Amino acid sequence: MTQIDFYVLPDTTLEARLDFACRLAETIQRKGYRLHLHAEDEAMARDLDERLWTFRPDAYVPHALLGDEPAGVEVDTRIPVTIGWQTPPSPDLAVQALLNLAPGIPEWFSRFERVAEIINQHQDVLTAKRECWQTYKKRGYPVKAHQLRGQPG
Repeated sequence: MTQIDFYVLPDTTLEARLDFACRLAETIQRKGYRLHLHAEDEAMARDLDERLWTFRPDAYVPHALLGDEPAGVEVDTRIPVTIGWQTPPSPDLAVQALLNLAPGIPEWFSRFERVAEIINQHQDVLTAKRECWQTYKKRGYPVKAHQLRGQPG
């Protein structure tokens, strides 16, 4: 059964949420998991794509933005991190973990071993992610909260 982890940030900004998403993506990828970052929309996906290059000067997270490849070209199955906003990554990519940054739960979430949700103290995010928490719990998924305090930038 899919394990759900909620990371609760003390910050209120979208920037803090996306910066933490980059750090978490790096950690997940370093542990050997293949990861898909599910963004709210194309603008957020493109922002994440840029941030993964720049969030830390000494970091490199190999990634691909789904939907950006030329017609007829498939995403390299060796890429450990993908970013998208519409559809799930191809099963050929064998992704094991989902980092969901969209307000709702993608209907295809249960195909992953792990799902991470990031909550910050912005009211819209709090409201949306409370609903997600309740939905996961109602469906019987194991859910764990991680309260983060004073994380370095």
